[in-house]
Amino acid sequence: MKKLALLLSALLVVAGVASAATKSAKGQATTPAKSQSAAKTHVVEAEVVSADATAKTLTVKTDKGEATVKVDAAASSHLKTLKAGEKVKLTCRDNEKGEHEAITKIQVEKSSSMK
Repeated sequence: MKKLALLLSALLVVAGVASAATKSAKGQATTPAKSQSAAKTHVVEAEVVSADATAKTLTVKTDKGEATVKVDAAASSHLKTLKAGEKVKLTCRDNEKGEHEAITKIQVEKSSSMK
């Protein structure tokens, strides 16, 4: 009797694992794209050189030099209020190769001289 109960328990565990593996394989086609895009971001500290709300671009100066980059629609509303010389933290989205695609978030740093 104990052997039968043990055998049934083992079968239930195997069936449960197989079922979970099947469910994750079915959902795999849609979920990794979201998790990969979320994981493919980085934050850059920069100084604003200029902002173009019409073209949805931002020109910034970093340790690596000056660059003009595309800004996503979600972050483009901040372009109108940015001023040259402001320090910002930019969240940037990268493609699968790790290359920069666009700025997704703009956060103006608080000035330390304002106390």
